[in-house]
Amino acid sequence: MQLLKIFRSYHPYAFTAIFCWSLAYVFTRLALGHFSPLSLGFLRCLFASVVLGAVGFRTGMKLPRREDLKYFAAAGAAGFFIYLTAFNKGIVTVNSATSSIIISSAPVLTALLAVIFQGERVGKLQWAAIAVEFGGILILSLMKGAFTVNRGILWLLLAALVLGIYNLLQKGLTGRYSGLQTATYSIMAGAVMLAVFLPRSFRELVTASPSQLFNLGMLSVFSSAIAYVAWSKAFEKTRDTASVSNYMFLVPLISSLLGFLIAGEKPDVATLLGGAVILSGLALFTIGKRRENGYLSR
Repeated sequence: MQLLKIFRSYHPYAFTAIFCWSLAYVFTRLALGHFSPLSLGFLRCLFASVVLGAVGFRTGMKLPRREDLKYFAAAGAAGFFIYLTAFNKGIVTVNSATSSIIISSAPVLTALLAVIFQGERVGKLQWAAIAVEFGGILILSLMKGAFTVNRGILWLLLAALVLGIYNLLQKGLTGRYSGLQTATYSIMAGAVMLAVFLPRSFRELVTASPSQLFNLGMLSVFSSAIAYVAWSKAFEKTRDTASVSNYMFLVPLISSLLGFLIAGEKPDVATLLGGAVILSGLALFTIGKRRENGYLSR
């Protein structure tokens, strides 16, 4: 009975999204052997939009209301256009260890924004859990490389901030639309904005090898279409934003495990130690949420 309750909750959707996003680290490295970063971002959004648009047409998905178009445009700008631009500019001058630390601040920023703008309540134990999880990210990252400081960090901080804003917009939109609708129209809005890179993207697409088209397909279907629909569905299933965004702390750990399974990269001490700390933080967050819910129900 308890297991059935878990499967009906936001947990499987959030984990599905995080797993698909973790796959992106493997296939993005492969795809960047041919595609430029911004062209890859546009093509991912474009083909994900086509896939989701076909699914939406098949299922009779309704168009968004006119008064909500501005929110979908904001989600497309935050989650795709600004995020991809800022991330790609930052990653050029900042190493992967530093980048993962900064982007992993997105759940913290999401929780803060939810408290400020949505009036959500995050208990002391949950804040402690977030601190523990971020500590796990530090262990996982800093034990693998030196911390670098340059102006690329400002771009990455912008990327983490707009990712937090995207999470809030998704939570607001899923109150009025399904997870499929929310993700589809947000990605479509992002694709329209990223269309400024269309000419170069087309040139790279027509010269891509079958293996590179496969990498692009994996990124478009799994790391974009499925991931963002599952992420929106997770927000649809829960009343608070922090619980869903908290799953983002798992990305570095799952990416390391996938590196072992797919590329044969053996997990080192940093992965094992940092992963254990992250998982303990997730458990602490869940305990804190249950206590908070128990307190509110009394």
